[in-house]
Amino acid sequence: MSGVLEGFTTIGALIALGALLAHLRVFDLSAQVVLSRLAFYVASPALMITVLQDADVSAVLSRNLVATGCAVVTVVLLYVAVARLVLRQGLADTVVGALCSAYVNAGNLGLPIAAYVLGDAALVAPTLLLQMLVLQPIALAVLDVAVAEHRVPWHRFVTRPLRTPLTVGSLLGLTLSLTDVRLPRLVDEPLGLVGAMAVPAMLIAYGVSLRLGPRPGSGGSAPVLALIVTLKLAVQPVVAYTVGRFALGMEGAPLLAVTVLAALPAAQNIFVIAVRYDRSTVLARDAVFATTVLSVPAVAVAAAVVG
Repeated sequence: MSGVLEGFTTIGALIALGALLAHLRVFDLSAQVVLSRLAFYVASPALMITVLQDADVSAVLSRNLVATGCAVVTVVLLYVAVARLVLRQGLADTVVGALCSAYVNAGNLGLPIAAYVLGDAALVAPTLLLQMLVLQPIALAVLDVAVAEHRVPWHRFVTRPLRTPLTVGSLLGLTLSLTDVRLPRLVDEPLGLVGAMAVPAMLIAYGVSLRLGPRPGSGGSAPVLALIVTLKLAVQPVVAYTVGRFALGMEGAPLLAVTVLAALPAAQNIFVIAVRYDRSTVLARDAVFATTVLSVPAVAVAAAVVG
């Protein structure tokens, strides 16, 4: 469990730094927006290139991907059904809530857990690529339509993922991996430095929001937050385990990986996306906070059941 604890400790330290800087009035809420935009438009696309260029693309074509995909689709459909039919949420708010319910923290926590707990960092590749190349581009395209003042033509909707910085960075990184091409050192090193800003910027911005924004759980979002936590930490890992074990015949390390990774908390970049589109920012912040705290026992239970 050392990898799990290290991952959570690192995240907590950077969030606490953001809260401290806000408390000392070094940063205000406008700084949160600037950091989020820096992460969304610049640092995260650079990070996607540097991460994916070294990814084992063959790992995507595996049972791990099928089980992970089934779990994601199930959770998204359940959230959308409840959000639209029961909670009467708008389209943009529904998208943010669905991301909170299904998009796992595969980078900050998934990589160390895969490396130190599961023994193979490549086990997180299917989850990372599914989120970067499928779930995220679709969500961003729908958000663009949802917040647009005028109706978006169908051709702009279809091509919108190709004009989103995060998606473009992911596609460039995947292309480099598939073609086995390495960027020149003069390009790769600056890109690595810029990409290294992504996670700290997200976490510090999140800490600023915790300190200066509405207190967690405020704004009447408790029922929605409870739904997200249940879907993220209970339904998603159960579906991943069930599909992997009984439908695909997985066992051992692959089954452990798909179950434990599904039990990880919501990723901080969902908060960045919420800030970018100015929709459900408090809910996204609270969902990241609640699922991060509660995912420690969730991951432990998942590991114990499979192991």
